[in-house]
Amino acid sequence: MATVSNSLCSPPCRWRPATALARWSPPRPRTRGCSPPPSLSSAEHTLAQIENSGVIACLRASSPELAMEAACAALRAGISVLEIVVSTPSVFEVLQQLVRDYPAAVLGVYQVGTVLNAKDAQIAISAGARFLMSPAMVKGILADTLASEVLYIPGVMTPTEILSAYDAGAKIVKVYPVSALGGISYISAIQKPFPHIPMVASQGVTIESTGEYIAHGASAVVLSEAIFNKEAMSRCNFDLISQLALKASLLGNEAVKQKRRCTR
Repeated sequence: MATVSNSLCSPPCRWRPATALARWSPPRPRTRGCSPPPSLSSAEHTLAQIENSGVIACLRASSPELAMEAACAALRAGISVLEIVVSTPSVFEVLQQLVRDYPAAVLGVYQVGTVLNAKDAQIAISAGARFLMSPAMVKGILADTLASEVLYIPGVMTPTEILSAYDAGAKIVKVYPVSALGGISYISAIQKPFPHIPMVASQGVTIESTGEYIAHGASAVVLSEAIFNKEAMSRCNFDLISQLALKASLLGNEAVKQKRRCTR
């Protein structure tokens, strides 16, 4: 497996606590690879970057210090799209610091449990989140983001939920929990009647299965413990996290390229 040099991480990988969460105005979004037309909105730029990457790394940490170190390990290894679970302590301050340190990355927040509300969504946007994701569709968040430059990725399970989210204005949906629904075979089947709706496969996806998910219709996959391995997180083994992130990034990029070659 290829190794990652620590010299690639130019910003300091340390948690720098702030006394207050200041409003952050993110720089103009940039994409890797093929740049989308300049007429696209910021949300559409973010969608293009997610589709170019093929991988959304999902980080859950027990402290802001651990979140910063783990996020840096993944970003320096090539991860370009990263979300932080909102239950992470000081999540919005961590997000704001990462946005400043890694302006080219696409950073977002994953909302879970009792925090599925528009108030937290607005705080995340103020901190610099480029996208928001949730396990189900939250109408208040969707309504707020439709008028903003932030991409919202609601969770869906059934054909009815997919179409309802898309008709309500969602540009992309997250199929969750994909492994419980049938995994790759479910993505392949559910994507066929909705080829115009981008889908993210989430829950139980491994690095090794990333290519198959994308080949069978997913625009991207969410990788959580596959990158932020539980043992590596508990032992602060950031070298292993970097190695896993590098492998995921390379496989995601190659899967996207292969899919585009096959559809030409």
